[in-house]
Amino acid sequence: MTEANIISRGEHGISREQIDDNALKVLYRLHNAGFQAYLVGGGVRDLLLGLEPKDFDIATDATPDEVRGLFRNCRLIGRRFRLAHIHFGREIIEVATFRGAHSTDKNGVLDDSSGRILRDNVYGTLEEDVWRRDFKVNALYYNIADFSVIDYTRAMSDINDRTIRMIGDAETRYREDPVRMLRAVRFAAKLDFKIHKDSEQPIYQLASILAEIPAARLFDEAIKLFHSGYAVKSFELLRHYGLLPVLFPQTAAAINQDAEYEVFLIKVLQNTDRRIIDGMTVNPAFVLAALLWHPVITQSKLLLADGMPVNLAMQKAIDKVLPVQLRITSMPKRLSMIMKDIWFLQERLKNHSGKRAVSVFTHQRFRAAYDFLCLRSAAGENVEKDCQFWTRFQELEEKEQEKVLRPKRRPPARAKKSSK
Repeated sequence: MTEANIISRGEHGISREQIDDNALKVLYRLHNAGFQAYLVGGGVRDLLLGLEPKDFDIATDATPDEVRGLFRNCRLIGRRFRLAHIHFGREIIEVATFRGAHSTDKNGVLDDSSGRILRDNVYGTLEEDVWRRDFKVNALYYNIADFSVIDYTRAMSDINDRTIRMIGDAETRYREDPVRMLRAVRFAAKLDFKIHKDSEQPIYQLASILAEIPAARLFDEAIKLFHSGYAVKSFELLRHYGLLPVLFPQTAAAINQDAEYEVFLIKVLQNTDRRIIDGMTVNPAFVLAALLWHPVITQSKLLLADGMPVNLAMQKAIDKVLPVQLRITSMPKRLSMIMKDIWFLQERLKNHSGKRAVSVFTHQRFRAAYDFLCLRSAAGENVEKDCQFWTRFQELEEKEQEKVLRPKRRPPARAKKSSK
C-alpha cells in the first residue's frame, strides 16, 4: 500500500469557512462519536482549485446503519452501494462508508461477465477506499480531526498539472463502470483539464459498452453533461471520443449529414451555458428538443412530401424518432411533452394574426418555443422574419398587441351591377 502524503493545514488553502455549514455539522458529529470523518472527492478538489463546490460529500468508517443511528434526518439509499443521505431541508449531505477491496463474497461484490460491478457493499478502511475511487483528482480527503488533506495517489500533482487520470488500469475501471467515461469528459470540460493519454485511449475502443448502462442512469449523466455550465465543451469532447453516437445516435448521424445543424446545436448549448452562469433557470427539455430537432424535422418533411398534413406529419415523425432515443436515455414524460410542444409550435409561430396567433402567444410554452425559433434563425435557418415579428411583438404594450393580433378583415365584396 502506498504511503499517504499528509498535507498540513498550513500547506493547503482549504478553510472551514469555505465548507458548507451542514457538511461541517455532519463531519463533527461523526468525529465526536468516535468515527473517522473526511470531506472527500469533488468538494476537496474544487476547494483546492478555488472553485465553489456543488456538493460536499463525506467518507467515514461508520457503517450506513451507524450513520443513521446518529442522524434522525438520515435516509439510506442504493442497492449497488449503500449510502446515507442526511437531509437538511432541501439540501442533502451524502455520507459513504469506506469501500473495501474486491471480494469473491457474492453477498458483497457482484460482477457480470463483462467485468461491470453490479453490487458493491464491501466496507473497508480509508486506505482501501482511496483505490476504489475513479480519478486521482477525486481521491483527496480533508480530515476534520486536524484539518489536513490526505493524498495517497499523488493527486496534488495532477491538480497542478490540470490532468484527469484514472486510478489503476483505465480499461479495467471503465469496464467496471462505463459511466466513468462520461465522468472523465464532464470533469475535463468543467475544470478545463486534459485527460491523461493512458486514461483517454481506452475510451475510443470502449465507447460502445455505454449501451449496457440502464437508460435512466444514462439520462441523468447526459443532463449533468449539458447542465454543468460547460455544455459546449462537453459536446465537443463527446464527439472527439466517439461517445455522442452512443448517447444520441440520431443526432450524430444528422450532424454528419448537415453541417449547419451543428451550428444550431452549438448556439443552443452556448445559450444554455450563459443561462446557467447567469443563475437563470434551464429545462432539460430544451436541449433535448434541440438534439433531436433535425431527425424530427427531416422525417416530417419526408411525410409532407407524400402529401400528409403538417400536424400529422410532425406527430408521425416524433413517434418514429423519440422512441429510439428513449431506449438509450429514458426521460420523464413531462419532459417529452415539453419537447413536443416546442416542436409543434415552430410551425404555429408562422401565424402573425388572428385566433391562431393568439393561441400561440398564450401557450404556456411560447417563450421556450420563441427562444428555440430565434436560435434557429441565428444559426442561419430561414425563420428570421418570424423571430423578428415575435421579438417586436413582445415589446409592444398590451393594447398594441391586441391590435396586431386582431384578424385582418377582408374588404366587403362589391355588389354586382344589374344588367338591366
